[in-house]
Amino acid sequence: MTLQYSVAIRNAKLDAVETTIGTSAVLKIRTGAAPADCATADSGAVLATCSLPSDWMAAASGGTKAKAGTWEDTSADATGTAAHFRLYASDGTTCHAQGTVTATGGGGDLTVDNVSFASGQAFTVTGFTLTAGNA
Repeated sequence: MTLQYSVAIRNAKLDAVETTIGTSAVLKIRTGAAPADCATADSGAVLATCSLPSDWMAAASGGTKAKAGTWEDTSADATGTAAHFRLYASDGTTCHAQGTVTATGGGGDLTVDNVSFASGQAFTVTGFTLTAGNA
């Protein structure tokens, strides 16, 4: 039998993600494939670095947790195609989560309005939702 959790447990696990990463999370969008895991060194070029809002995720509900507020950058750091992201603690070096980046509707873990970044270009994160398993 597969272990199952109540919605309350699933929500608590999701809310712990934001608590662990902290209120001054840093999002970096990068080129190329993501490293094997968060403990592995960064890979790809940094296209954009964003300081997320202090309350960057909504409270978990129904076993999901979505981004809160506006996640955007008014000036991309470099030119390239966004392929993966990493979420860091406020120090910008302690990686806690990573995943794929696609354009809105593309099915990535994080979606943006345009994956073709140009240095100095503004962009917006259009979607990011965590879902707890074992329902």
